[in-house]
Amino acid sequence: MLNFKHLQYFWVTARAGGVMRAGEQMHTTPQTLSGQIKLLEERLGRKLFRKSGRRLELTEDGRVALGYADEIFNLGGELESAMRQKRDGQRVTEFRVGVADSVAKSVAYRLLEPALQMQEPVHMTCSEGKFQDLLAQLAVHRLDLVIADEPLSRRVSVKAFNHALGTSPMSFFCAPSLQGRLRGEFPQCLNGVPMLIQGAASSVRQQFDAWLTRLELHPAVVGEFDDGALMVAFGREGRGVFMAPSVLEEEIARQYGVIVIGRSDDLQEEFYAISVERRITHPCVAAITDTARGRLFHA
Repeated sequence: MLNFKHLQYFWVTARAGGVMRAGEQMHTTPQTLSGQIKLLEERLGRKLFRKSGRRLELTEDGRVALGYADEIFNLGGELESAMRQKRDGQRVTEFRVGVADSVAKSVAYRLLEPALQMQEPVHMTCSEGKFQDLLAQLAVHRLDLVIADEPLSRRVSVKAFNHALGTSPMSFFCAPSLQGRLRGEFPQCLNGVPMLIQGAASSVRQQFDAWLTRLELHPAVVGEFDDGALMVAFGREGRGVFMAPSVLEEEIARQYGVIVIGRSDDLQEEFYAISVERRITHPCVAAITDTARGRLFHA
């Protein structure tokens, strides 16, 4: 009988694009993965991968096997969801979501909150990580949804679909202690002042760099942050001007005691829900997209 553990190793490796990344996802060594895949190939009597430089490519037999593996593990996920119930017999909706680490935590909360406000019980499992790593987990159906600030590129070999949630212009903030150092109107007041900016992985970063060049602005960049919460913590202490989505403007000003010094519609942060469903059927994903489009970003 076919060893489904071996098939799972093959499936994750194929979807992750290689044994190194698959090993990280499955918390095992590339050598173990390679050995298990070889046993599967011996059982099937077919080669499933071939080497192409440093990468592994699926053979024709491998593509056929991957199609069957997709169906097998999709059904397995449906079985697990169907069998998971509360002790009183009430069915619980399982919702596994990944949030790209470049998305502000407050935005992520506002986007995900509608999933927990549904009438039926929901068990949400939320993980954070690099966008590409989350897409790999989505591809092997370990996640139902990925929240990101950029769309899935056509160059990525993941069969999934972008669902635009909305966009937000960017607001600029500073601590009251730093306000006295600003000279002139916004945005010229940014010249020469210390500034905290998003890391290179952020989708808004390239827009910001081009914006500075176009307006001939020269702030003194003192820090770059992949973690938006850490950037705001430094900004709260007066270490520099920082920017965040305008949809969070009131919350940031109230929570951190900072001042809004300006806004720019030229800088737009986009938010996407990425799922394997072309037409949304998962109730949690539907609640998230409907609320985001109808209330959060519309406002």
